[in-house]
Amino acid sequence: MMDLLKLPMLLVLIALGGCAVQPEAPDFKPGTSTTGDETERQTSTRIHTELAAGYYELGNMGVALEEVGIALRADPNYVPAHNIAGQIYARLKEDRLAQQSFERALKINPLDSAANHNYGTFLCQRQREEEGIKHILTALRNPLYQNAASSYVNAGLCARRRGDMVAAEEYFMKALQLRPDQLQALYHVADIQYQRNNFLSAKSFLERFTRVAAPNAEVLWLAVRIERRLGDNNAVASYAQQLRNNFPNSKEAGALLAGQYD
Repeated sequence: MMDLLKLPMLLVLIALGGCAVQPEAPDFKPGTSTTGDETERQTSTRIHTELAAGYYELGNMGVALEEVGIALRADPNYVPAHNIAGQIYARLKEDRLAQQSFERALKINPLDSAANHNYGTFLCQRQREEEGIKHILTALRNPLYQNAASSYVNAGLCARRRGDMVAAEEYFMKALQLRPDQLQALYHVADIQYQRNNFLSAKSFLERFTRVAAPNAEVLWLAVRIERRLGDNNAVASYAQQLRNNFPNSKEAGALLAGQYD
């Protein structure tokens, strides 16, 4: 097992390497607790789980699995470790093992928000939308849950996959109530409004997107089509030029070249 004295510095190095999960490095010494009620074994379990999450974010699935294995050998009932194991296996397309890990986490704590969010997202991506949305909404039952906007977005994506545009828009709008600059929600609401021929509303949501982030090919292509329906030829030309110049090899640029607007 890795020397626990080295773990805090390694956590910092992972974070500096671009890890989206940036756990605070504890001042840990063997034989002592980092909190009043955390034992040395619990500290080790937590740190190895955080390391697994860090390596997962970096794309190093092999080391991530090693770290989560250490955590689960120390505490087989540690929900965050089962949750990150599920994410790792999902990334590796080991769906049976991913499902087992998520279900183990939820057997221990059926209301764990992170595990419900990730399992629900996993199910939606496997075309099990009804089950997936159920788990995502369970994640949202916790009033202290800090990832609610992302959960609403994923519920919206899931509803959209099964063709329920009314529910999808409702979830995206709830995400925007929590985070008015949530980019995925802004794009999808704009696209739904476009499909309903509400072109001014679609333009408004897309403009909110472009005020906070550089548009990608999808956003530029939607902007082209919206402005075309509104009859603003100057705006159409501007967005089309950006699409051709910035994303010349995209499928959206190909559709523009072919004149396939719908």
